[in-house]
Amino acid sequence: MSDKDSTDVRDTRRRILGAATELFRRKGYTATGMKQIAEAAEAPFGSIYHFFPGGKAHLGEEVVRTSGAAYLDLVIALMAPYEDRAAATRDAFTGAAETLRELDFADPCPIATIAMEVAGTSERLRRATAEVFDSWIDALAAYYASGGMPEPAARETAGSVIALLEGAFMLGRAARSTEPVVSAGRAAEAIVRAALVRA
Repeated sequence: MSDKDSTDVRDTRRRILGAATELFRRKGYTATGMKQIAEAAEAPFGSIYHFFPGGKAHLGEEVVRTSGAAYLDLVIALMAPYEDRAAATRDAFTGAAETLRELDFADPCPIATIAMEVAGTSERLRRATAEVFDSWIDALAAYYASGGMPEPAARETAGSVIALLEGAFMLGRAARSTEPVVSAGRAAEAIVRAALVRA
């Protein structure tokens, strides 16, 4: 295979993943068909099964894992410069609220969308979403611990912050308002600050 062919293959796979991520986020996992993904990716229908022989569940798992890693990298990069872990948390929620508005109140998180839809019907996708959420909690707990929070409290706090964010996204979408996310950010800031004070 030539370098150009190899690049074309990687590009096709990236386009399929990107199209699936966007469609799952906007329309949901169940409502998105494989033909829609192929059309949005401008890829031959059969190429989806070439790259994802396990079909839609295989593609969904890959979307969950790649999106989860990308979101984690972005959030940690945004929060890393802050010395004040509580302020960093509040500002992350403020940024998330703005993202929600920019997306016209479509779900900004395909991981949560997939988890809500199929956690009870697809063990493969349930496991993938659980592992991604765990990786977020682990990374956020390490971030809080590096600011002086004891390890057990850091993990509990991180789990609470993630739960607040995902719940706030759902409320914000339903209300078509950023206020639930901003309000949850203030609550998350208070939780983090209290845990740091107890440290």
